[in-house]
Amino acid sequence: MKPIFVTSTGEGTGKTAIAIAVAKLAQDRGLSVAYFKPKGTRLKSPVGKTRDEDPLLAKEMLGIDADLADLEPVVYSPAFIEEAIRGNRDGEVRERVREHFDALADEYDLVVVEGGGRLETGGIVGLTDPDVAELLDARTVVVGGYANPADVDGVLAAARQFEGRLAGVLFNAVADANFDSLNTDVVPFLETRDIPVLGIVPRVQELAGVTVADLADALGAELLNPEASTDGFVERFAVGAMGSDAALRHFRRMRNAAMVTGGDRSEIQAAALEAPGIECIVLTGGLRPSGAILGKAAEADVPVLLVQSDTRVTVDRVEEVISTGRTRDPETVERMVDLLSDHADLAGLLADYDADSGSTAGADPGEEEGSSGDSTEPDEE
Repeated sequence: MKPIFVTSTGEGTGKTAIAIAVAKLAQDRGLSVAYFKPKGTRLKSPVGKTRDEDPLLAKEMLGIDADLADLEPVVYSPAFIEEAIRGNRDGEVRERVREHFDALADEYDLVVVEGGGRLETGGIVGLTDPDVAELLDARTVVVGGYANPADVDGVLAAARQFEGRLAGVLFNAVADANFDSLNTDVVPFLETRDIPVLGIVPRVQELAGVTVADLADALGAELLNPEASTDGFVERFAVGAMGSDAALRHFRRMRNAAMVTGGDRSEIQAAALEAPGIECIVLTGGLRPSGAILGKAAEADVPVLLVQSDTRVTVDRVEEVISTGRTRDPETVERMVDLLSDHADLAGLLADYDADSGSTAGADPGEEEGSSGDSTEPDEE
């Protein structure tokens, strides 16, 4: 059967949680389901010695009996990219992906395939997301966000790259304030252009960001005021690199934010502590703040985190942690299963696999295999 390919308009859309949740929903219909990620892009090691954690989470949650290397055949590391640029490896790499996919497809009713962080990732070896969809002849679900009408441009551009293989678009983490315009204006607009909308999943705070505790753990940071609560959610960040007056105005316009600045910028730290939307302060360079700053932080109940890395490195890491969110958390996937069940129309998509596979999953009790509901056309080779 054709796989379901879950891709996205960009990073941080919740694609991983959605891909595994779709696989879980298919399992609930009685199908045996595997997960496949042709190219690993979330790597902790620049030379690819450590694979990303998405296949590991999928393997555990779906009970897949396969090696991680079989679920993620290409480690798309900087070293791999440099090697690919020096030599033409398109055919070899594409063949490797196809062989690993076929091995899974022979063992499972359905394979859910996850794309890379961006549509164009993998172009060096002919494995962009559109390339993968073509190679595997996959039915594609495009995951996108929506904050304003301009976001429709990205959705249209992505959908058109999967022409003939597009199962539909799924909007994720949509704020309540944006729901009406998306539902009443954008959805009809897309559908008149033959782009089905599978659902609109609302924004849920515990999935939209990370807790201060999670951020501190990911950064390897020291909590300088342990009495402060680290349960607050961080969804964005600000960099304190301006004057104190401008910084205060900027910080007051933010909410659920972390503020990153050098440990010697006491005036910026003080301004951040006056802004109600700052959930924590991340101090860089291993420089501890003054006692006065820690006293104000205690009064405001704002955690102060200290890291040894410089501001630029820390900002990159904070951005990565926030954009990744909690997609590697089993509870997040289970929550996404519930959200998709309530807010997305995936029944038609998954029912096609019931029929194609000859499975009676989801059928009426009195309906037998080979009844009038089954296709009379020859099976595809």
